[in-house]
Amino acid sequence: MSLPRTLITMVGGITTTSAVLADLVIPDLAAQHAFNPAWPPHAKFHDAQYMVMTVLLGLIGLALARRRGGNERGRLLCAAAVLATPWLGMFGALLFPDTATYDPEFSDRTVFVLGLHGQVFMAIVLLLVLLGAATAVARGPVEPAVRR
Repeated sequence: MSLPRTLITMVGGITTTSAVLADLVIPDLAAQHAFNPAWPPHAKFHDAQYMVMTVLLGLIGLALARRRGGNERGRLLCAAAVLATPWLGMFGALLFPDTATYDPEFSDRTVFVLGLHGQVFMAIVLLLVLLGAATAVARGPVEPAVRR
């Protein structure tokens, strides 16, 4: 299961770092999020909450994916599910009234890939990678039970 583990680990690294990079560190993107003067303090609180939660989910996913021994299949499937959570959350957020992937004042600086907002495109790619890895894990050979 080395390829699925590698793919899940890659998504784990991206999940752990991407929200902080996009919302806090990369100046042009952070200006649209944590440093956006139009955002009230409560909106910034929820952005910070999302960043911390995504880092924690990423670290949990990485720990599950990198640990060896025991029920490797179960851990890798659980890691994929944990890592999918923030990316699936983007699509769920779009179902709420008056939400958007970007603020209108940043429309000229927003990146689109194949007609999709860059974050949405990245979420789709990472979810497909996780789905492929999880499918490979689920179809892989069953490990013998280990008694401890």
